Amino acid sequence: MVFPSPIGLIGVASTQNGLCRVKTALANESDFKDSLKADFGRNPIKNARNLTTAKGQLEMYFAGKLKNFTCNLDMGGGTDFQQQVWGKLLNIPYGKTWSYKCLSGAVKRPKAHRAVGNANGKNPLSIIVPCHRVIRKNGDLGGYASGPHIKQFLLDLEKRNHASL
Repeated sequence: MVFPSPIGLIGVASTQNGLCRVKTALANESDFKDSLKADFGRNPIKNARNLTTAKGQLEMYFAGKLKNFTCNLDMGGGTDFQQQVWGKLLNIPYGKTWSYKCLSGAVKRPKAHRAVGNANGKNPLSIIVPCHRVIRKNGDLGGYASGPHIKQFLLDLEKRNHASL
């Protein structure tokens, strides 16, 4: 499912277990389908309920009315280490940021900043699993798969709405 948002087209895909992909900065629906085939070797199962739930929650998030997603997630596509990092991302509160150093400490690998950064960058469920909330220790944004302008937009959105939710 592909739909418009304040940051451009977003694609969401699901397996029977839950949401498996959220991709931003899409050119079109065909671009999303091609990326799913490349990542999965096939298109994930279309679970209309999971997709509709994810779309609705993302729309509420962008409207400033949701800070905690409750979608079922399927993070089975990553390594054990990546899944551990992605799981810790869910602990970063809405409107707050952690440094890569803090995240590496949270996964009990305090010297593995680069490995944690790489795992963070491969997060298949951007926004819902909030990899955008991880920044450099000095306050710089660091990288973001969809571009730093999208990361800044998401952080600004959360900062603006943090007190009101």
